[in-house]
Amino acid sequence: MRASAVASAVELVDQVIHGDARTTLRRLPPDSIHLAITSPPYNVGIRYAGYSDDRSYAAYRRWLKGVWRALHRALVPGGRFALNVAPTSIKNFRPIHHDLTRDVTEVGFGLRAEILWYKQTMGRRTAWGSWRSPSNPHVIPSWEYVLVFSKGPMKLEGDPAKADITAEEFQSFSDAFWHIPPERNRRGHPAPFPDELIRRLVKFYSYRTNVVLDMFGGTGTVAAVARKTGRHFLSIDSSREYCELALARLRATPVEAGVLAAPLPTKVLEMPAPSARGNSLRHGRKQARRELADRVAK
Repeated sequence: MRASAVASAVELVDQVIHGDARTTLRRLPPDSIHLAITSPPYNVGIRYAGYSDDRSYAAYRRWLKGVWRALHRALVPGGRFALNVAPTSIKNFRPIHHDLTRDVTEVGFGLRAEILWYKQTMGRRTAWGSWRSPSNPHVIPSWEYVLVFSKGPMKLEGDPAKADITAEEFQSFSDAFWHIPPERNRRGHPAPFPDELIRRLVKFYSYRTNVVLDMFGGTGTVAAVARKTGRHFLSIDSSREYCELALARLRATPVEAGVLAAPLPTKVLEMPAPSARGNSLRHGRKQARRELADRVAK
């Protein structure tokens, strides 16, 4: 591995990494992440920095499935994966949550929960379809799903003394209807998580000192909340701009009282992409296999 690459397991904790999600996940040590929380690009043409959000639906799912497969390797046995996704795609009203659930379980995860995140965004609604007419009215979901999966066993081993959720929080969070307003302060990102959503997931599904990952890290909400609550963190994003904003947010976020906080990174780490020749060869082999499969199917 070149000197410019992220070189050791120690360096891969408590860092903000500028790199491709799948490439970076493949370079993580196996069985090293306890909880992953993410919301992938929705493939609806949103203007993300450093990413083209307009793939074909089949290509989008293929790309994400590679990410899910790499994540499965990186999670510890019993590790959790919380995937935030809309109930349907905006284009063609595809049941994207069903499709992604199928894709995630096909790479080896088990589904353990569906959380309904009620965002209460109807006040900003502008698309009604046929107004006051049964001709073609539109139903716009005011919620999103958080689909929670496990790798292998449902139980995550850990020190009971490091469970920091209160009885009141546990009782509240175990009700799968979470009424949390969306984040209003976008901090330079088109679709950031609200802190409260991440705080609930982190406290409900991990212990203090666990490693919490977001492989589409954006401007660092997951990393900041993880560090604030006494967890280690790893934030990955393909946009250098978002990574710098995430680093600044980590530095500006205070930790909870009594928490021994993870060290702050000194800079954004660069994860070099695979060589162009290697990418070309792999793409050629995959394309040939897909073409052969298509011919057999016919």
